[in-house]
Amino acid sequence: MSNQKIKQSSRYLAVEILDKVEASQAFSNIVLNDVLRQNQLSPEDTRFLTELVYGVIQNKLKLDYQLDPFIRKQKKIDGWVMQLLRVSLYQITLLDKIPMHAIVNEAVNIAKVRGNRGITGFVNGVLRAIERKGVRSADDISEPIKKLSIMYSYPEWIVTLLSEEVGMEETEQILDSLSDKARLSLRVNTTLKSVEDVQRQLELEGFETEKSKVSANGLICLRGLPVHSSLFKDGVITIQDESSMLVAEALQIEAGDAVLDACAAPGGKTTHIATYLDKTKGGQVTALDLHEKKIRKIRENADRLGFADIIITNAMDARKAAETFEHESFDKILIDAPCSGLGLMRRKPDIRYQKRLSDINALQKVQLDILTSVAPLLKKGGRLVYSTCTITRKENDDVVKAFLSEQPSYEIEPVYRNNSSIKLSENGFLHLYPHRYHTDGFFIASLRKT
Repeated sequence: MSNQKIKQSSRYLAVEILDKVEASQAFSNIVLNDVLRQNQLSPEDTRFLTELVYGVIQNKLKLDYQLDPFIRKQKKIDGWVMQLLRVSLYQITLLDKIPMHAIVNEAVNIAKVRGNRGITGFVNGVLRAIERKGVRSADDISEPIKKLSIMYSYPEWIVTLLSEEVGMEETEQILDSLSDKARLSLRVNTTLKSVEDVQRQLELEGFETEKSKVSANGLICLRGLPVHSSLFKDGVITIQDESSMLVAEALQIEAGDAVLDACAAPGGKTTHIATYLDKTKGGQVTALDLHEKKIRKIRENADRLGFADIIITNAMDARKAAETFEHESFDKILIDAPCSGLGLMRRKPDIRYQKRLSDINALQKVQLDILTSVAPLLKKGGRLVYSTCTITRKENDDVVKAFLSEQPSYEIEPVYRNNSSIKLSENGFLHLYPHRYHTDGFFIASLRKT
């Protein structure tokens, strides 16, 4: 095989992507998409490359645990060599139907192209030793936190934090669920078409869907990519996770409400809020975000979905909102706060390695600052909904409780949802853990200003 052909192979490209992601802390989906744009791969090679990249990231700690006995004597291993060993071991242990000789030969060819004779011999030797001896199992680990960390490839601090909050049994259920592939969900703009009509039209266009068990406006896509549907172009459907569809419901918006969406980009929840509003009755949503680039994204979504006349955008820090808007000027406020994003780990596996416990502690302060700044803007009797796409109580329950201790005019009310079978916690919060409905991990709290 020629050097050029090797450099265009799925395995070689996977090593390059993984090396770049780890070295620069970049998001894998962005790097992967860039590489796919630059290389004309067949659909089969594209699927294989995607499988290798996400598979290695999702199993990195387990792969490193299995590799360690075979490489620990090596003083220094270049990043790309480590990625090559991970890619090879992932194929050996977690993919079916790929012959061992094919995996080893391809790895050796990549090592020859990227490295020298010494590296080539090292890679070949490690893989041949794995073939002879097999790899160790995480079942051999006696310490429960470390065992779950290796089994599911999550840093020990995440396993520890979850186990302290929900117990070991549910922690394992969460981690196991996050290993599954994320589902693509659609929200129907019911101001234009009913869910049933959309489902029928998508079927005619060759897409297969089923109704969401979480949101009345949601569909789960089982086959096809509906962004290519005429319904997407016409603003009848938009991509949004089922969990975040519950936020607009929780606000219980009335047609003439003035609504503030304090952390709005990219605008999925903003446009959902707009579906409940009527401009002729004074209904309007003001969408804030810190960055002008993200504000443009909100406007694009508002235009596509037909809500440009109801949505006002403003590039600003939500912590400065009280300096800009009149006090008690909004009927409803949404704070979908900046968070660690740990509820998105099924969709964005890199997050688990990029976050630290110190990040969560720092985010608590930002979240509380936003709540405190925005609190005066709500009318008496109005509703404030606080939501995050994370599953840690440090960023959820604890932040709400800290806010209430400083704001005696606010009180908790049970989160409203159309689907009453979705259970709330004892204090009325909605915790959507990933294993319960196969959604993103999500949190919603509803507060009334008395």
